[in-house]
Amino acid sequence: MTDRLMITLVQCAQAMGDIPGNADAMLAARAQAVGSDLVVFPELQLIGYPPEDLVLKPALIARAAAKLDEMAAATADGGPAMLVGSVFAREGQLFNGLALLDGGAITAVRLKHELPNYGTFDEKRLFASAPLQPPVPFRGVMLGLPLCEDIWFPKVCGHLKAMGAQILIAPHGSPYEIEKDERRLHNVVRARVAETGLPLVFLNRIGGQDELVFDGASFVVNADGSLVHQLPDWEAASVRTEWTRGAGGWQCAPGEIHALDPFPQDAYHAMIVGLRDYVNANGFPGVVLGLSGGIDSALSAAVAVDALGPERVWCVMLPSRFTSQESLDDAAGCAQMLGCRLDSIPIQPAVAAYDTMLEGSFADRDVDITEENIQSRIRAVTLMSLSNKFGHMLLTTGNKSEMSVGYATIYGDMAGGYNVLKDAYKLTVFELSRWRNAHRPPLALGPDGPVMPERVITKPPSAELRPDQRDDDSLPPYEILDPILHGLIEEELSVAEIVARGFEHDTVARIERLLYIAEYKRRQAPPGVKLGIRNFGRDRRYPITNRFRTA
Repeated sequence: MTDRLMITLVQCAQAMGDIPGNADAMLAARAQAVGSDLVVFPELQLIGYPPEDLVLKPALIARAAAKLDEMAAATADGGPAMLVGSVFAREGQLFNGLALLDGGAITAVRLKHELPNYGTFDEKRLFASAPLQPPVPFRGVMLGLPLCEDIWFPKVCGHLKAMGAQILIAPHGSPYEIEKDERRLHNVVRARVAETGLPLVFLNRIGGQDELVFDGASFVVNADGSLVHQLPDWEAASVRTEWTRGAGGWQCAPGEIHALDPFPQDAYHAMIVGLRDYVNANGFPGVVLGLSGGIDSALSAAVAVDALGPERVWCVMLPSRFTSQESLDDAAGCAQMLGCRLDSIPIQPAVAAYDTMLEGSFADRDVDITEENIQSRIRAVTLMSLSNKFGHMLLTTGNKSEMSVGYATIYGDMAGGYNVLKDAYKLTVFELSRWRNAHRPPLALGPDGPVMPERVITKPPSAELRPDQRDDDSLPPYEILDPILHGLIEEELSVAEIVARGFEHDTVARIERLLYIAEYKRRQAPPGVKLGIRNFGRDRRYPITNRFRTA
């Protein structure tokens, strides 16, 4: 019976579907873990998480199984064992599970019991729930191996404790959300530790996967509830933890405690990582975006430069006859501060051409929002043409407040491949912009100092699609709009419940109506970084045709 154990925790990224690449990366990490007994990797590290319907491909299941056997054979060299997450087929069902690879063989497999089926997760659609399973004996220690969701409820950890587990190791694929660090540590891990009296390892992955961003921030909590290791957020990290058996059971020796990002630095880093990994994984040389002189495009450009570097960001000013000199100056100021390319392509010739083309059909109609939308669509066609010709991905710049109420032009400013502001309300956009002007994020490839003129933040927002236009001509001020939207979307409150918070009934009822009737637009919007608990897309799935109202 051993009284000492060395466990290396590898907080790393995954490449979705790249089974050979993920396996090679794990074997390389194992080669660096000299002196360790066990090397642990995040959830579904072999195939990528979340795999969605990719796991329904029989070829993927077969290749993952074959590669897992190859990895197991590599452990015959007498080095560390590996705990590897993969998909497992059993009697016609698929399971999300963990394999212990040791001594040249797969010595144990443990399968996930609790399957998340809320928010971004739909694992019950893909995987079967495994029965409760016993701990794994490993070199004289009983390891409880709850997998991700298994520790978010008491049952699995309680069962493992009753079956003799001495250490709990929980590989995760836990996406970033604002304020989630505290929920993981206090609401989940410390609760399980208090219930079981066992130390617990929380190991999470990093990197972007479409709309989801994984922040790492792995940690170890001893049986007394003390935090003894805290890995950094957003960055790959490998740490060897030292475990000893004492009179009170197993405990982990204290190690480094990294400070985690506070808000809004964490949200800004989430946008950097989400965009960076989406662009790079899909092979784009860079991004192109319309830089209007407004705050949304300015912040989008700043995130793009911080994620990719100024040489990979191409900004384009697309002025019309309604574009103010102030906006022209502010767009130029943003590009200069960021050090990125800025071109100007006036759209008035195309606007005039459309006026001529449609003058017969529109002869008996007044000028209205149709003509405003034509301008937006001309800009989209121009930007998409640049994207097609040169290969840069078109980055859209609309925020969550606008997308909530439909103040965005379908096939216009909504056109593009990705949107870092998709889950950021307008007030959050202001907060992030002020923060970035005063701070350079540690992950940033962009410059020190301000990244946009102060006037971009302080001037009243405007789409500049008609003379003297302002957002608050047709919408409540964002100080009113955003709390209403948060109540309707994140909290699923009724109009009456939001009115009880001090808002005017007709305003709330109107915003609820706008939210519902804009659903068809949001279905056609590009993906974007998830920041909160209810993003449009994976989290919130409403019917397009819908007559329900709470007003």
